[in-house]
Amino acid sequence: MNFAKDKISIVIPTVGRCDELRRTLQSLARQTRRPDQVVIVDEKGEGKVLAQEFPDLSIVVTTFPRGSASAKRNRGIQCVAPNIDLIGFMDDDIVAEPEAIQEVLAFWKTAPEEIGGVGCNWINQPPLYAPRLKSLPIVSRLGLYDSRGGLVMRSGFQTVLGIVTENRYVQWLPSGAVVYPRHVLNGHFMDEWFGGYSYLEDLDFSYDLGKKYKLVVAANARFSHYPSPIGRVDSYAFGKMEVANRLHFVKKHPELSPACCVLALAIRTLMSIFLGLRHRDGSYFKRAWGNVVGLAFVAARGIK
Repeated sequence: MNFAKDKISIVIPTVGRCDELRRTLQSLARQTRRPDQVVIVDEKGEGKVLAQEFPDLSIVVTTFPRGSASAKRNRGIQCVAPNIDLIGFMDDDIVAEPEAIQEVLAFWKTAPEEIGGVGCNWINQPPLYAPRLKSLPIVSRLGLYDSRGGLVMRSGFQTVLGIVTENRYVQWLPSGAVVYPRHVLNGHFMDEWFGGYSYLEDLDFSYDLGKKYKLVVAANARFSHYPSPIGRVDSYAFGKMEVANRLHFVKKHPELSPACCVLALAIRTLMSIFLGLRHRDGSYFKRAWGNVVGLAFVAARGIK
């Protein structure tokens, strides 16, 4: 399908992170090729105040009280100008390298028609937990994890993309800094079942798209992520969410295995206990307890 590849809008959902959002907008204002539009979806109108600080950016602000990150992204799509065919999503605690948008547009200019999404290259990723364990051949054979980046395993666990040195085709894309053509998004929305900051919503969304289109990470479109504590849940609540959201994702895709997912979640629980003991950090124990409660709920209802 032919579409205009020279204009881009960036949709940013936010939740009371004024300092982080300001830093993100600063990085967009410093781009060698600024976005044609920035859509901020906030909860209390804070975006309108910040927008005044960036007259060189064409900013549209829409307020969506109590909406999840998924719902905010869906709302943002509706606010994109009709003459713009490339729609990017960016988290509000992202810093894009100055040439990121220029590189994304350069990629799209010559991209094959089967490309349905382009992710940017996350250059300050934290180290992978238990890399030796996750790289064992038996772990891969069981469908739990894999040393190769950008895969979705039978367990429903995604492998981290890693910092790429050349463009890489993948099976899923994070929503932290990613661009999709408008026609790909028509009739395809983020699943608003994922509440709050919508953990795994990007995995669910991009993996589904990847069944129809090819997904790629553009090596030269670089960004950094500085996670904000604002809007997060505590470790116990995250542990429960981890179980519920992962199984929700797996059950939507029949080629994935709920039983394999439960096994991987049980191993994830044991890893948290080990890390809690190793680092003497109670947050790991809280996360593990949340996992246990979530898995107990699943056991009581039965795996379907």
